[in-house]
Parts: sequence; structure tokens; C-alpha cells
Amino acid sequence: MSVTAAAEPGTEHDPPRVSFDAHPAGYRHLALEIDGEIARIVLRVDEHGGLVPGYELKLNSYDLGVDIELYDAVQRLRFEHPEVRAVVLTGGLEKVFCAGANIRMLARSGHPWKVNFCKFTNETRNGIEDATANSGQTYIAAVNGTAAGGGYELALACDRIILVDDGSTAVSLPEVPLLAVLPGTGGLTRVVDKRGVRRDLADVFATRAEGVRGATAVDWGLVDEAVPRSRFEETVRRRAEEAAARSSRPGDAEGITLTPLERTETADAITYRYVTAELDRAAGLATLTVRGPDTGPPADLAGIHAQGAAFWPLAFTRELDDLILRLRTNELEIGTWVIKTVGDADRVLAHDALLAEHAGDWLVNEIRHYTKRTFKRLDVTSRSLIALIEPGSCFAGTLLELALACDRSYMLDGVFEDEDPDADPAVIVLGDANFGAYPMGNGLTRLQSRFHGTPGKAESLRGEAGARVDAVKAAALGLVTFAFDDIDWEDEVRIALEERASLSPDALTGMEANHRFAGPETLETKIFGRLSAWQNWIFQRPNAAGPDGALRSYGTGRKAVLDRKRV
Repeated sequence: MSVTAAAEPGTEHDPPRVSFDAHPAGYRHLALEIDGEIARIVLRVDEHGGLVPGYELKLNSYDLGVDIELYDAVQRLRFEHPEVRAVVLTGGLEKVFCAGANIRMLARSGHPWKVNFCKFTNETRNGIEDATANSGQTYIAAVNGTAAGGGYELALACDRIILVDDGSTAVSLPEVPLLAVLPGTGGLTRVVDKRGVRRDLADVFATRAEGVRGATAVDWGLVDEAVPRSRFEETVRRRAEEAAARSSRPGDAEGITLTPLERTETADAITYRYVTAELDRAAGLATLTVRGPDTGPPADLAGIHAQGAAFWPLAFTRELDDLILRLRTNELEIGTWVIKTVGDADRVLAHDALLAEHAGDWLVNEIRHYTKRTFKRLDVTSRSLIALIEPGSCFAGTLLELALACDRSYMLDGVFEDEDPDADPAVIVLGDANFGAYPMGNGLTRLQSRFHGTPGKAESLRGEAGARVDAVKAAALGLVTFAFDDIDWEDEVRIALEERASLSPDALTGMEANHRFAGPETLETKIFGRLSAWQNWIFQRPNAAGPDGALRSYGTGRKAVLDRKRV
């Protein structure tokens, strides 16, 4: 993990460029300890190790750099340590669990930096919950000291919260009373939706800067146990052992190594083995191309394990995940992503079939859930997503999800006569993977979300699974937005992309976020929709971010000057 330093993190004129590469050998802020079936993630943040200069990470407060390491640790536990069945998350400083997001960092940061920081942090928290729900690795928060703001939100992501009961240690969400903002990583939502805290008690809690301690925290539902310090470690160990005993995680499996990604960066391109991004900054455009597998899948499950990180579904997912994060954070003015694929649809479907056949295997399970999380990361990315389906594309099965995630999709009817008149026309292929393997944050498949206004339509498309669907039929079925022939293609695509670039980025972000998540509201859609929308607005208000606002006044001895108008 690295960064090209700037005068201030995330300033509008000179944002730092961030790498999301990390490895336990290079962690500065946490330790990953493995003890048989129980792992420990110990937060011991280097206060002089901020991602960029200008603030100190005191009291286990964190910035994006800390979260990059945490994300890496969660990923490695899932893929490299199948023997781990329970994970204890705790603080490594005396009487400190985690003081939350660093206030100095937030106060100095530009708006896009704050928003991207909160989004990535939320995705990492969701990944912890996903590991508990789907990987048999139950996370337990051992809150051994101060847990404020994002620190308590980190605990909320865990399945169980054990609080030390020493008369002084409290959990708190002090953002509203102290900073004039909201808990930015899902705290309010998880308190009432996940932990079921009564709304009136949640109101008291979120406006009480000093937080809640001991038995009261247990009584209100904010934590599961409050344990004297003399019995704290023993109790944490016992709860971890109990969680491990319930896990379905295999006890004799060998993990795979998440090898470093091979990536080449130039001024206008980022290239991996299976994923490429071509950047046109003048047009505000990135063209992302995902290449299908070079060969058919291995013959059996043993072949998947032998290939490890080189196995195509895992390899392209890791590359796409890294690319999304880099473009989101480092290319703020590239507002439209055009998504293409190239390759053999049959090979994509053959890999899908192998994954489905061995869905009960721990590694296959991890690969499918990782792909799910990466597609979700695409869903919540504040960029216009446009799919172009052309001859040579392989939008089939798992890769068809990329087109279904887009705001619009354009499909060529026929071939490019002046390029290759003998080419096979573009097709798309529905596969079993499109009917439940990769649910969105709303709990629906992308087909169900697409046809939310037509009940039963998504399920009726199962009859088309495996068929090569050409442009005319795809348009008739509602699987693409438009189908154009060779004569109209270039102009229609160009006009659409130019029109997109002419519109307000802010309005587009709001519009796309509203359209993408039809149907039921869930914990995730609240966090990434309702919470993000309000936090976006509040982060820009003078009460929080102005020169006399609470973010800038915090810790100075000056009281924030608040505009009392409700708007």
C-alpha cells in the first residue's frame, strides 16, 4: 500500500494517488495472528503512519491506509487460512480499542476523499459481515478500551461484541454532538437494524458524546457482554472457541496464496492479465475490458486448488476489484466507464459450470462470494456505467453480470462491415450464475432488479439459459437498452457518451444510485443509499466543514459556530 503525497489528503486540486496493495509483512497498523482455528487482528496503529502527512493517528484512530490493511487481512483470512473458524478483533494499545476515523484527516480532506474513504470503509465492514455469514469465520469484537465513532462501528460489523467492564470504558457514536456529521460507516443503521436497539434509546446514545458503559450497554443492546478486565481475555477466548465449534469451515484444508497482482501502469492505461483500463481524461472516459479465460477450466476440483490465485474466476475478480478501487480513488474526473468483454463465451460458461458443480468446496465458495462482493463494489460506484456488446464479446454467465450492472447497454446488431464482415455477430448468453450466484445489496439478482416492475419476468428467462441471444432478441427480451446496426452504431454510442459527459456529475451520481437498487431496502442499501446521500450533503455543510464548523473546531478549544436553520 502506497501513496504519492500531496499537501492535503484528498484536496480538490492535488489528490494523492493511492495503491491498494498490501501484505501482512508490510503492515504498519495491525497484526494478523493465527493460533489454530482462532485468528486475532490486533489494531496497533502507528500514529506517525498516516497515508499522507499532516495528522497523527493517535488512539488507534484510522485513515484509508489503516483500512487498506484491514481489508487485506480479511481477504487473506478467507483465502489463505481455511483452518481459521473465528476471528477476534481487538485493540493493541492500553485501554484503547479504536477511536474511529481520524478527525484531523477528515477536517483537512476534500469532499471526494471523505466520501471515497467512507465508502471503502463501509465495504470492508460489509466484508467482515459477509465472512461471518458465508465463510464460517465468525468475527468477535473484543472491545478492551475506548470504542468511539468508527471504532464502535468496526465492532458493530462483528457478530458479537464483548466490552470490558472497568467503570470507564464506553462505546459511543459522538459524531452528531461533537462533529456535526453522521457516523459515516453504518453506525446508525446497524444500531437499529442489526442490533435492534430501540429507537428512543438509539437517539439518546447517538447524542450522548460520552457514550454508554457496562451493564447499561448490554441492557440497551449496544454490546452482548460486559466483562470485568480480570476475566476479559478468558471470556473472549471461550466465545471464540464456541464460535469455532459451530463453524462449517474445513479443519484439514490448505489455503492458497494471494500472490501480488501483476499490473502495468502508463499515463493513459492500467493493464493486468485479464483486465485493462484505457483512460481518456479529456473526454472523462475509461474503457474497461475484461478478457475471458484463455483455455477451458481445469478438469476437476483439484485443478482449481492447484491453480489457486491463477484460476481465471479468481484472477479476473482480483484484478477488477483492484482496478475499481484505483479508478474510484485516483481518477475523480473520469465519470463514465465503458465496460467491454472479449473472449470465448463457452469457456466462461464452462468455468461457471465447474464452480457450480463444486459449490460446497470452501475455496469455490470464497471465489463466488468474492466475485459477488466485487460486483457489489461496481454497483455502488459513483460513475456512469455503459456496456458495449460487440462481436468478439463474451458477456455470458458471470461476465454478463457486468452488463446487467450497467446503467445502459448498447449491442451491435450484426458485424462491423468495414472491420471484419466475416466475424460472428455479437451475442449474450444467460447462465445459471445470473439467477442467484451474485445477489446485489438489495438481496435481488440483477435480473430481478432489472425487471422489478414485471413480476416473474426474471424467472421466466431461465428458459433462455445457454442460448445465444442476438441483438434483436436481446432488445426484445429487455436484456439490453438499445440494439443498433453498423450504420448507426458509431454515432449513437458517441452521442450517448458525449451527452453523459455534459451532464452534472452530482446529479448523475444521485440519479444512478436511485435507479440501481429497485425493490426491497436492506441494511446495505440503507448504508450506501440513504446514509451516503445524507452524509454527502452533511459533509459539505458549513456546520461541519466550514471554517468555524465542528470538524475544524474539534480539539482546538473553540466552540463550533452552528447555523441553526433546519433545511
